[in-house]
Amino acid sequence: MAESYSFSVVLEPQEGGGFTVLVPALPEVVSEGYTEAEALANAEEAIRAVLSYRHDHGLDIPSDAQPEVRRVTVAA
Repeated sequence: MAESYSFSVVLEPQEGGGFTVLVPALPEVVSEGYTEAEALANAEEAIRAVLSYRHDHGLDIPSDAQPEVRRVTVAA
C-alpha cells in the first residue's frame, strides 16, 4: 500500500489569469493552471513526480512546511 503525504500549498492568482502553485516543503514543485482546480491537479501530479524521484534516489521526503504570509511595505 502506498504512503500518503499531505503538503501545504500556496496558490497565487496571476494578473493575466490563472494560478501558480508553490509547495514550501518541496521547493522544486512549481506548477500552474488556468483554473484553481487545474492548478491544484497539476500540483498534485508534480508532487507525485518529486516524491517518486526522492524515493528512487534515497532522498528524504520532508515534513510539511506551514507557510506564513506577512506583508512588508517599502518606499521605493
